[in-house]
Amino acid sequence: MARNCMSLNSNRRQLLSAGTAVAVTSAVASGSLAAVSTTRLVDTHLHCFAGLDARFPYHQRAPYRPDVAARPEHLLKCMDGAGVAYAVVVHPEPYQDDHRYLEHCLNAGQDRLKGTLLLFADRPGSIEKMPALVERLNVISARIHAYAPKRLPPFGKPELRNLWKRAAEHDLAVELHFEPRYAPGFEPLIREFSKTRVIIDHLGRPLQGTPREHALVVRWARYPNTVMKLSSLASTRNYPHRDIRPIVKQLTAAYGAERMIYGGGFNAQATPQTYREAFAYGRSLISHLSTAEQDKILGENAVQMFGFGKA
Repeated sequence: MARNCMSLNSNRRQLLSAGTAVAVTSAVASGSLAAVSTTRLVDTHLHCFAGLDARFPYHQRAPYRPDVAARPEHLLKCMDGAGVAYAVVVHPEPYQDDHRYLEHCLNAGQDRLKGTLLLFADRPGSIEKMPALVERLNVISARIHAYAPKRLPPFGKPELRNLWKRAAEHDLAVELHFEPRYAPGFEPLIREFSKTRVIIDHLGRPLQGTPREHALVVRWARYPNTVMKLSSLASTRNYPHRDIRPIVKQLTAAYGAERMIYGGGFNAQATPQTYREAFAYGRSLISHLSTAEQDKILGENAVQMFGFGKA
């Protein structure tokens, strides 16, 4: 069963990546992509992997193990070529709560890169790593996953509240990656820790749930501490073939341009051109907004929220 879950999650990643590439190519061919402005672009969602580098082995509990490396040096080259000023390296699950490769990446990127932490509320000794990591690394959030039935956080238990509380004490945001069916388990903590920013990854994964399930995520906009991330932008050619554009419009109407950020476009195969095109595709999805509002979502909000560019 665990192997099936791993295969399903890997297939989803491939579908989403391929779908975005198809959508970008189609948009470029049709001339529908708006010109990129001079705003400071920020990618708030990318993963780096060491591949088979023995210095940075994958964790024994890794749900997947990429063979191909996506290194920070390649990331910085793509950023330079695409005009991306800053980026957030989202610490990926294959390393679990071993953050050595994240530290390597952040050291390579200096002030252009920040990161996220992955710690486990119900794993002995995991949360206890937070103080030293925050002291040593330039990190913005603690990420929580809720999409694999056998790897869910301890909903409704003190351990999850303790993780949230510790993140708040260290001025970290809580970053949520979840399928909509698991959203109700997070809402009590979003309400309780009302001064702690909550980042909702991948639009709340609307295509991995029903419209009714995702409606709860849309309603989270009433909590001023929530921020919606425009990322993992699948094409309508992917299953289940629901158009992402109305969903994006619904979320921009609910959250407003001031509480949305953008992420996506980098992977091991990325080039400066594909990275530029990914941002352009993201801009095309919010073309119903003013240019100033688009600029906020594509970078300026992240600069302010996460303190990029400050000494």
